[in-house]
Amino acid sequence: MKLGFVSAILADRSFEQVVSFAAENGFASVEIMCWPKGKAERRYAGVTHIDVDDLNDKAVKQIQAVLLKHKVVISGLGYYPNPLDPDEEKRKFYAEHIKKVISACKRLGVSVMNTFIGRDPLKNDNDNFSMFKRIWPDIVSHAESNKVKIGIENCPMFFSNDEWPGGKNLARTPAIWRRMFSEIKSDSFGLNYDPSHLLWQQIDYVRPVYEFKDKIFHVHLKDAKIYCDKLNEVGILAVPLEFHAPKLPGLGDINWGRFISALTDIRYAGSACIEVEDRAFEDSPESVRRSLIQSRDFLRQFVAP
Repeated sequence: MKLGFVSAILADRSFEQVVSFAAENGFASVEIMCWPKGKAERRYAGVTHIDVDDLNDKAVKQIQAVLLKHKVVISGLGYYPNPLDPDEEKRKFYAEHIKKVISACKRLGVSVMNTFIGRDPLKNDNDNFSMFKRIWPDIVSHAESNKVKIGIENCPMFFSNDEWPGGKNLARTPAIWRRMFSEIKSDSFGLNYDPSHLLWQQIDYVRPVYEFKDKIFHVHLKDAKIYCDKLNEVGILAVPLEFHAPKLPGLGDINWGRFISALTDIRYAGSACIEVEDRAFEDSPESVRRSLIQSRDFLRQFVAP
């Protein structure tokens, strides 16, 4: 298992600075963000460490030289929009950029592209699946032809009122994953597995590791803390950030020994990337750096260098 981190937290650093930081601090891999250049739509979005719209032969050689110099690998290229957005023009743009990132994976020799299924938050699951069956077969076919695997993160993208009531990512539960993989049967279509999103939904985050062992292409290491006093006040139908918060690994309620034990049981040998979304570590560049080092040191109990 290769311990790494998601590059979004180092948004102000260049690609080479991100890779250099990884090497200097004992990380084997980095998930590199590939958003189109422009204004971010939300926190941790809009980060462009590789611009796939300008990925010419010279850029490919420069990227590969940086990775070789620092002995770090790219765990996956990441881009997390809403390909089932109710706006047709946005849907088309997001789907096309996902395909560009997949193509960039092939050119760079990266095996995984990470993203979201997307969702129209005002429609139910069945209606969203109707859209899914129109949008996603073409994307998966593009991945197959490029010999790239798509890792769908299981984040519901429902945190605050602007994502109410259904969230902006359909792929939130094991029952939905079964349906996704039944509708599109492909060895290139799988999961970017994050246990924290299952925990706050009150879903066992260990059991699905065994059922979906052949579909786990990439792993995010993020914790979550449930504030029981707040949950007792607002209930599970409240906007989720009213009763939980993303935390660094070891500072929330995930039992990391159980989770990583399950990954070793299934012989998972891919990348496991720390994803920092803990507001307690955002007040300065030094706090951001410390968040990654602290997470690394905690996870070294379970993941060897």
